[in-house]
Amino acid sequence: MILEYGTPAAQNILIQPVGEHDLPGLEEEAKGISEKTDIPFKLIAVKVDLWNRDLSPWSAPPVFGQEPFGSGAPATLERILSLCSNSEKTYFLGGYSLAGLFSLWAAYQTNVFSGVASASGSLWFPGFEEYMASHTVKCKTVYLSLGSTEEKTKNPVMASVGERTRRACALLKAQNVCCSLEWNPGNHFKDPAQRTAKAFACALNNTR
Repeated sequence: MILEYGTPAAQNILIQPVGEHDLPGLEEEAKGISEKTDIPFKLIAVKVDLWNRDLSPWSAPPVFGQEPFGSGAPATLERILSLCSNSEKTYFLGGYSLAGLFSLWAAYQTNVFSGVASASGSLWFPGFEEYMASHTVKCKTVYLSLGSTEEKTKNPVMASVGERTRRACALLKAQNVCCSLEWNPGNHFKDPAQRTAKAFACALNNTR
């Protein structure tokens, strides 16, 4: 399933992998983006079937619950790149939670995306910090955000998200990437549509 919002003929194309849980907030998100930037955009939401499989760059054991993480990100990226065939357009990739991690990972695989919008991205993902340290991102600008209480959890893996995200931002800046890290009030589940809207709007505004 592919859903589109915004200005159909816009120069700037925002692509977001989404799960079933994201669908009710997409109209609110598109409205939020338009309220935070005057740059015309088209938002393309690409629904994935299995969240933990389709957005994970490699396999990893469960961090919460019983469902492990798969290695479906390459196939998902291939699907998304098929939507980026017009070389005259400017493409951005972004998402929330594991989709935010996927978007940042994707920018290490291809230079198609001018910017990445990772809202409350799952940068606690096992091995990802080490991956970033040994590879070079291929986009110009990265927006990262977290909720102020996301790192205050009893889960030891997920509790590392604050420090890992801070270090990720520092690493990207050291590589001369325009990177910003913004803290939002609340936990991981507070205002995901508005946080994602803010992330995409910031990525757009950074291209001025």
